[in-house]
Amino acid sequence: MRRQRKAKIVATLGPASADQDTIQALFEAGADVFRFNFSHGSHADHQRRYDIVREVERKVGRPIAILADLQGPKLRIGQFDEGRIQLAAGQEFTLDRDSAPGNNQRVCLPHPELFAVIAAGQSLLLDDGKIRLQVLACDGSQIHTRVVNSGTLSDRKGVNVPDAVLPIPALTDKDKRDLQFALELGVDWIALSFVQRPEDVLEARALIGDRASVLSKLEKPAALDQLDAIVQVSDAIMVARGDLGVELPPECVPGVQKRILRVCRQHGKPIVIATQMLESMISSPVPTRAEASDVASAIYDGADAVMLSAESASGAYPIPAVAIMDRIIAEVERDPLYQNMLDAQHQAPLPNRGDAICSALRDVTRIVGAKVTVTYTSSGHTSLRAARERPTAPILSITPKLATARRLALVWGVHSTISDQVHNESEMVAAACRTAVKEGYAAAGDQIAITAGMPFGQPGSTNLLRLAEI
Repeated sequence: MRRQRKAKIVATLGPASADQDTIQALFEAGADVFRFNFSHGSHADHQRRYDIVREVERKVGRPIAILADLQGPKLRIGQFDEGRIQLAAGQEFTLDRDSAPGNNQRVCLPHPELFAVIAAGQSLLLDDGKIRLQVLACDGSQIHTRVVNSGTLSDRKGVNVPDAVLPIPALTDKDKRDLQFALELGVDWIALSFVQRPEDVLEARALIGDRASVLSKLEKPAALDQLDAIVQVSDAIMVARGDLGVELPPECVPGVQKRILRVCRQHGKPIVIATQMLESMISSPVPTRAEASDVASAIYDGADAVMLSAESASGAYPIPAVAIMDRIIAEVERDPLYQNMLDAQHQAPLPNRGDAICSALRDVTRIVGAKVTVTYTSSGHTSLRAARERPTAPILSITPKLATARRLALVWGVHSTISDQVHNESEMVAAACRTAVKEGYAAAGDQIAITAGMPFGQPGSTNLLRLAEI
């Protein structure tokens, strides 16, 4: 089974998509990657879903990626005497370290590390930004604030701190337990929440090693100050517009999204656009026209993947949500303007052999009218560098490693297949021609372009470009 599009779809699994028939239907509707949200569900729930996805993979005969999304250090206030309070604009309100239930004058903030970085003049956002507090003073045990806008506040609501880099670890104790479990399962991607600096990614990578690829979720303004460095140490990036849209003014989010896209394209790192893409389909069988335009805009901008969250995890219409997203992507990619926009956004190759070869591959494919670009890869590096170029021809990735094939399911334009290890150039060309015909990309008399790294099996050694005729 091959997709008739190049951008990919990530679908979150949850209560609405927990059985085998639904998960298989989601794949057949267009899902390429399944996201397991470790903010919800037990390890047993994730184990069952993992086993189902792998069974679906065996049935359909195509590699499927699994993304384990760690909860991250989510900050929350404590509880109230009566479960909720009403705050009025202009009143003073205190956050302190006293664990006693709160009232409409104060509440516990059980994160002592915050008291060292909060300063007068900064803002605190509660309950996804519904309540804004202006900090008046902080003395190390109490944060004195003035309420900016009225509203109701209830137990355990989230706290966002848009004006400071927080001295908190990227991985909580829960994250470390979830990470170990996810790696033992055999997931392909680990998503890190609330990444603020490259050190957050490096800390996680030290635990993960080469057992999974690392995707950094950008949802805090502090991450934008070190955007280039974070992209370089990550294997992929997600623009998580939920918390990012809380901590940034709404009018700034589209520009930030495009900025992150440009940096990822420059470095050839896959990028996923996420959150509220088809939000209305949680309860409606069709999206709004604005949501359809939002998905289409991400594809026109060259995103590798777009993601569904609650729409597929807990919504009433998970399969239609994937299906309409699939149709939106396909419609955009049929538009002649789409390739024009990709060409206009094209970044100059980086000064290394892999980018030089893949840049030439892009030109050769267009000039000779090659039906498919074939990348032979062990680590996935060659396929990633080819995808960076956004060639007009599909990318048929051939790898001897199932883990590599699964990870590449997230990457723009890559159709990943498994093949026996090859030992020389002639075997590689024969395997490329054979696979291109088998997968329906080429027929007798067609030209194909092939790239690989030699010696075979050495990561990052892309140095070979061949043309072949079927």
